[in-house]
Amino acid sequence: MELVAGVDVSTQSCKVTVRRAVDGRVLRHGQAAHPPGTEVHPEAWLQAFRTAAAQAGGLDDVAAISLAGQQHGLVALDHRGEVIRPAILWNDRRTVPAVASLLTDMSAAAWTAAVGTAPVTSLTVAMLRWLADHEPDNAARIAAIALPHDWVTWKLSGSDSLADLTTDRSEASGTGYFDPSTDSYRRDLLALALRRDDAADIVLPRVLGPAEPGLRADRTVARDALLGPGAGDNASAALAIGMAPGDVMLSMGTSGVVSAVTDRPPHDRGGLVAGFADATGAYLPLTAMLNCAQVFAYTADLIGAGLDEFGRLALEAPPGADGLTLLPFLIGERTPHAPDATGSLTGLTPTSFTRANLARASVEGVLCGLRYGLEALTAVGIEARRILLVGGGARSVAVQRIAPAILGTDVELPEPAEYVAMGAAKQAAWMLSGGPTPPAWLHPPRTVQQAEPTPEVWREYRRRSGLDD
Repeated sequence: MELVAGVDVSTQSCKVTVRRAVDGRVLRHGQAAHPPGTEVHPEAWLQAFRTAAAQAGGLDDVAAISLAGQQHGLVALDHRGEVIRPAILWNDRRTVPAVASLLTDMSAAAWTAAVGTAPVTSLTVAMLRWLADHEPDNAARIAAIALPHDWVTWKLSGSDSLADLTTDRSEASGTGYFDPSTDSYRRDLLALALRRDDAADIVLPRVLGPAEPGLRADRTVARDALLGPGAGDNASAALAIGMAPGDVMLSMGTSGVVSAVTDRPPHDRGGLVAGFADATGAYLPLTAMLNCAQVFAYTADLIGAGLDEFGRLALEAPPGADGLTLLPFLIGERTPHAPDATGSLTGLTPTSFTRANLARASVEGVLCGLRYGLEALTAVGIEARRILLVGGGARSVAVQRIAPAILGTDVELPEPAEYVAMGAAKQAAWMLSGGPTPPAWLHPPRTVQQAEPTPEVWREYRRRSGLDD
């Protein structure tokens, strides 16, 4: 019986799951925390992997390992393969001026035409511009650039050659200097971002096919396991769930992501929809909001409630929270594009100013943000026949019951699971099989949630956010 391991190198932690290759049945699991913050030394990820792998009973018996995880972060390496500075993560907002600088060099429409995605604060290309402008000595030392899961995969191989760095289309498409429609790096954009004329000499990870093996794991990690190409977190979750054209996934974690699988790359000249690749050879256009499930935690703390009580209170309040509207732009926002925005709470009256209404307004505000992202996808011609709601935030009963009311349509709730790690394991099994398509693992059971639409809540959110101006 062949076993595979899927690894999720997420923002908060590393998760390792060991499964049967034939059917995806979970056998073992381990997890270890990553340090908090938006800047982390990559060695912390490696240490967390070792701890999580040990909790999962070790990986000596697995035949293949694949890693997925947080996208966009910058791991800058010198000519010896040493980390030049701590990695900058996707949720670091220091790059706001860098984005403005890049969009001065090229319009959003030009960037989208080139690589399917316009620069935003989370993309690697924006971090490179920030580095060039604020740490020019470090920028000049860069001999290779890796993303978080690329670097961990490389370290698991035991190689010290920069030429052995690998990645996949979904991760590469989140850099801002890779065109998924041609599967090629745009070194001219890399040079533009870094303000360096020698960008042709910088080593970029080799882009593997969806199930193409890379190196083998070092024997201290596993006895004889193949290392897979890996994937970005959203692409990996889509692979796990078995998304197909017509499916749209709303993922509610630290960030909120609305994504779909398409056969053709979309091009949003306005730059809201990112034209990323998926983990199967197709495309994964998506929108992302920075403020999602953590908004619930902040609100619950404010009203002195645990998350379960927070959910119960939200369901006690009427739709529209008696006129209370929360715009949850606590750390700026990516969708809508408002990097310098702050949150606001409006409609305060003696009637509306209650704990229940605050909870309800928090849930409605986040879900309206996701609806805005969904409408951005449909505006570029992406069909949404089925809405899937996943992620830690989606486990709230209040979110589940209010979501179809805000979205104006039924939503499907796949059984809660570690979908990113599951997708990585599924990719590892696909790599072992050598088949043209992923293995036919059973998709997670789903329930359908229905509710009476509340279009007035969406209209009020749009009015107070200025989206209709």
